[in-house]
Amino acid sequence: MREKSWKYIITFQTTTAAIAFESLCLQKKIPGRLIPVPKELSSGCGLAWCVPFEEANVVDELIKNEKPQYDKASKVWH
Repeated sequence: MREKSWKYIITFQTTTAAIAFESLCLQKKIPGRLIPVPKELSSGCGLAWCVPFEEANVVDELIKNEKPQYDKASKVWH
């Protein structure tokens, strides 16, 4: 079982948006992975991009510059 820690979670309304975000992050070499949306949150498609909270600024910069489709960004103990 993984040790819990603060994570930065990006949720999406559609699976297409989640997959596109994953592809963009892989292309830009931004750490993270797609996970099921934590039960503390809700999302249209059930997928979320997860990174350690320490990497939140990198993801925020990507969102600011690339303007991908996403629902919301949240800090979660996961």
